[in-house]
Amino acid sequence: MKLLNQAQISELALYRSPRFFITSAYFDTDKSHQNYKEIKLRLKNLISRAEDQLKHLPLSKEKKEALREDLRKIEEYLFQNLRSYKHPGLAVFSCARENFWQEFILPDPPRNRIVFDRNAYVRPLSAILDEHKKIGTLVLDRKEAKFYEVFMDDIKLIETIKGEVPPKVREGGWEGYESKRIERHIETHLHEYFKNCGQTTFNLFKKNQFEWFFLGCKEEYLPYFKEHLHPYLQQRLKGQIKVSPADNPDKILTAVSKLEKLLKEQEKESLVKRLISELKKDGLAISGLDSTLDYLNRSAVQILLVTRYFSQPGYMCPKCHFLYASYEICPGCKIHTQPQVDVIDEAIEMAMNKNCEVKHINPPTQLQEYGNIGAFLRFKP
Repeated sequence: MKLLNQAQISELALYRSPRFFITSAYFDTDKSHQNYKEIKLRLKNLISRAEDQLKHLPLSKEKKEALREDLRKIEEYLFQNLRSYKHPGLAVFSCARENFWQEFILPDPPRNRIVFDRNAYVRPLSAILDEHKKIGTLVLDRKEAKFYEVFMDDIKLIETIKGEVPPKVREGGWEGYESKRIERHIETHLHEYFKNCGQTTFNLFKKNQFEWFFLGCKEEYLPYFKEHLHPYLQQRLKGQIKVSPADNPDKILTAVSKLEKLLKEQEKESLVKRLISELKKDGLAISGLDSTLDYLNRSAVQILLVTRYFSQPGYMCPKCHFLYASYEICPGCKIHTQPQVDVIDEAIEMAMNKNCEVKHINPPTQLQEYGNIGAFLRFKP
């Protein structure tokens, strides 16, 4: 099923087996940056590492065998469906001994990860949900207006407004006073129609709490409509799309998704530029793996920025759970740290556990020149 709302995540988080652990698995299936063979190899390696991890867990033989059943079931499902799978990401939750299975189609590629725990590991789902805006989209011409709700690659028609605007004056059809009278009559109807569209849109925004507003209409109608657009909506109008009310919802969804992706990339690159500006004036920002992990360990990070697909091995202290890029002995606890296959993945989880925002920046990006990772700080210890 598609990931659409927080209620789905909350319901999943409540599930718990009285006897067995749950296997939570996240897979990057985005074929825009990797081919089928590369995806398959990465997922086979991920499952192999999970099997190795399972050997060292302090669980009973029965519980370990139950988790192995989960892995076999997930692997079988993946390799039966992977070639035809067209979505950027997939999340699977399994407790085979309890016949529990839940899967989510994801609109963004997650970091590849498998987690064994008593509860489903849902934080990445919440992070993806937070990344997407609830978009109110009005598509109109002089005859009809349709208002759509777009969220998480899903589109829903929620209002239709019919316009009763007479046809335009035919060229040469009328002359003099009669022609002008008809034109004024048409202008009056247009005025009322667009006023109705503006008021209905405002009411829908108040009711549904949309974050962004997209508009689809011809340039000739734009002045009429904007004249009746509430200032609240003008602030949320993020852009225009080239569609009409006659277009099918899939075409409108494609146009909305394309503009949303562009705006999100611009928003994130603006964040990177702000980070660099803060770094240059020695403000509340840091960059590079060592410094970012240091401030993350101290709970000083407010927003974590990471180049998407960036990974790096590192270490974790088994006692204080601090993360390090290179320390084999924890500076605080003076004990041996444990190697981590991907310390970036651990850093992202730590950030989410500390209620930090996490922003994945698509390459190419200036963030790559600053070690692929950085953060805005709450304070400098």
